[in-house]
Amino acid sequence: MEEANQTGRLLFHFRPFSRLPEVQVMIFVFFLIMYVVSLSGNMSIFLTIWIHRCLHTPMYFFLANLASLEIFYSSTIAPLTLAGILSVERMAISLPGCGAQMFFFIFLGSADCILLAVMAYDRFVAICHPLRYTLIMSWRLCVQLALGSLLLGFILAMQLTVLIFRLPFCSSKEISLFYCDVLPVMRLACADTHVHEATLFVVSVIVLTIPFLLILLSYVFIVAAILKIRSAEGRHKAFSTCSSHLTVVLLQYGCGSLIYLCPSSSYSPERGQVISVVYTFITPVLNPLIYSMRNRELKDALKRAVMGLALLQTQRAV
Repeated sequence: MEEANQTGRLLFHFRPFSRLPEVQVMIFVFFLIMYVVSLSGNMSIFLTIWIHRCLHTPMYFFLANLASLEIFYSSTIAPLTLAGILSVERMAISLPGCGAQMFFFIFLGSADCILLAVMAYDRFVAICHPLRYTLIMSWRLCVQLALGSLLLGFILAMQLTVLIFRLPFCSSKEISLFYCDVLPVMRLACADTHVHEATLFVVSVIVLTIPFLLILLSYVFIVAAILKIRSAEGRHKAFSTCSSHLTVVLLQYGCGSLIYLCPSSSYSPERGQVISVVYTFITPVLNPLIYSMRNRELKDALKRAVMGLALLQTQRAV
């Protein structure tokens, strides 16, 4: 109990992916590529929207916010994970460091999910009420919605993180994951965690279930409005602005639901490891690819930006 009270000296250890050095190197290269592609892709989307005035609309404003969230979200997990893979000994993290990582993970992940619901509302207004779109989706409302998603994510993350790290941890133990996630850390506590599990479920419902139901409701009206459009070109244009968003929603909410909305008694560290790799490394890479491939305006703006940079490099070389 002495070590439990002296939390400053308490250390957690992350479970290694493999004991074989060759496998560790392969995993490191894979994660590094995913992280670099995620940073470059999301940064390209953010800068392209920032530079091109034709993209200064509410839809792209929310997309730029989503890209910036993905950058910080990836950077909360990836650097420490990459350092842990390369370390000769098992990667250790202090109790305050684990709490900080968990807070930013919950904060940014929750804001990400809520922002996806806001983007669905934006598409609902654009397709179902096109004549009133500029009146309803004013810049003031857009900023309020973006800040609201951050504020709600911050409040939920702060409450959940403080609640979990008030638990007593009796000794230095191994986290059955490569970062400080809620369930693996909660299992290391030497106290009853039923209240904490119930709180986690409530937070998961607020972050995952309610926004997802709102997104589904929005798309019910969106699909009904698209089917009323007579021209095939008009239906295709309306659907193309939604398909990329819907794909990202299914990836984000699907992975999160498999971890946080299932009973904690059925939680499997092995399954959690695989799903966590998907939504911490692969999903941030897929998001910019999905939006850039499915959105013609964004794709054209990215091409112009790349061509402009190439032309500038050529002129400097001459």
